[in-house]
Amino acid sequence: MTTEAQESRAERPDAMPEGSGRNPPVAGGGVPSVTARREDFCAETDDMMEAVVERENMRRAYRRVVGNKGAPGVDGMCTGELHGYLQKNWARIKGELLAGRYQPQPVLRVEIPKPGGRGMRKLGIPVVVDRLVQQAIHQVLSPLFDPVFSESSYGFRPGRSAQQAVLKARGYMAKGKRWVVDMDLEKFFDRVNHDVLMSRVARKVKDKRVLGLIRCYLQAGIMEGGLVSQPVKGTPQGGPLSPLLSNIILDDLDKELDRRGHCYCRYADDCNV
Repeated sequence: MTTEAQESRAERPDAMPEGSGRNPPVAGGGVPSVTARREDFCAETDDMMEAVVERENMRRAYRRVVGNKGAPGVDGMCTGELHGYLQKNWARIKGELLAGRYQPQPVLRVEIPKPGGRGMRKLGIPVVVDRLVQQAIHQVLSPLFDPVFSESSYGFRPGRSAQQAVLKARGYMAKGKRWVVDMDLEKFFDRVNHDVLMSRVARKVKDKRVLGLIRCYLQAGIMEGGLVSQPVKGTPQGGPLSPLLSNIILDDLDKELDRRGHCYCRYADDCNV
């Protein structure tokens, strides 16, 4: 193997170390004898965490997180350091996830200006490792929840965009609709009730390890000004899992609007009826 080929292989994101937990490495360094594949698990059973840590799912999550880059969290680690960190620590992290012992780190609270000078938006930046785990969970949960979401929901969904929501609204206008209720759920992400949200997630997720980890992410500390506070409500914007969780809890609103026969378009916490 040439030096160039060796360097290329070392930089590949698919070099996820095999390790501990319920899938121990076999003798000789081969792949585990039992591998949890995403198509093999059922949401009604308790093996969803195996699907989360499955090698290909983690590779996809790694590529997504590294591709998105983003600022470091409270530990100062940037995405460029993630590969080396996982080579040394993935066996431990995987074992903790499978055993239900993994503990997320606090998120870093930052504020960015809202468009149009409408004040400031609070973001919570998870550490890179937690972004990786959240992305892996998202990839397993999204195929379960997204197919049952309303056709009028456009935010944070695969194959959907704000432009499509605008075209849909224009279509309603072309059909003669003239009255519009512009609804913005004030501070929605800051006020989400954890118990209500978890009850909605539990409708399709039965693995207590996954449910426990999601709640841990909701209740992870928030570092602001060097001090860590413990949230009792809300889902911090900034992590890969937060957009999906927002759609899960707002799906009840969509279903009620559908039941009443309203024409509407919703993008996250903004909705035109």
